Amino acid sequence: MKIRYRIAAIVAVATPLLTAEAQAAEIKVLASTAVKTTLEELAPQFEKATGSKVDVTFSPASVLKEKIDQGTAFDVAILTTPIIDGLASSGKIETTRTAIAHSGIGIAIKKGAAKPDIATSEAFKQALLKANSVGYTAGGATGAYLKTLFEKLGIADALKPKLKLLQGGVGEAVTNGEIEIGMTQISEILPHPGAELAGPLPADIQSYTSFSAGVSAASKEVDAAKAFVKFLAGPPALAVIKAKGMEPG
Repeated sequence: MKIRYRIAAIVAVATPLLTAEAQAAEIKVLASTAVKTTLEELAPQFEKATGSKVDVTFSPASVLKEKIDQGTAFDVAILTTPIIDGLASSGKIETTRTAIAHSGIGIAIKKGAAKPDIATSEAFKQALLKANSVGYTAGGATGAYLKTLFEKLGIADALKPKLKLLQGGVGEAVTNGEIEIGMTQISEILPHPGAELAGPLPADIQSYTSFSAGVSAASKEVDAAKAFVKFLAGPPALAVIKAKGMEPG
């Protein structure tokens, strides 16, 4: 999914330093879907403050990593930290990366449905076993973790008949009744009006995914790219990141 923001005017609230760094460029950003709602709010703020244009392509981090490996051009990548580190090691992004946010896994249900008891890992386990259908997105770090978690809890075989590996979003799947219980990053559940966050995974089985930003080693808009990354890690972004179900850094 691609969203293009085009707000060209430099507003009065811009700091001279940020405006000077950005130099009214156009930057291409490849970003994980987990930070989609965060960037939808912060990218226009950056544009207003600098006059630059931000062109964002959202997809699972693993999918974007493949695109980068295949030669897709970009200026900034905002992906899971291990993927960013790997891209730095291979020389595709600059070695300096910036931590942006981290997020835990949440349980999604259809809005208005009875919330399952997920207060403990045992309760979570029983909730999945009682559900008619369970699903999560096939790609990405969350999916890999959940597959291992189900095996650890001893329910992998029992879930097979009702487990759906989704190609689309979990929020949409619970909204349209495709699944009864879905699991994904909390930041991906909150935006959907038809979905509801039943709660996070219990603390003893929770897994946090960190997201970092890196500037392409081949970027032709290095100054603007670095300014954008600096903006995402700065004070103006903190409240937005928290409001979208993530934690800064």
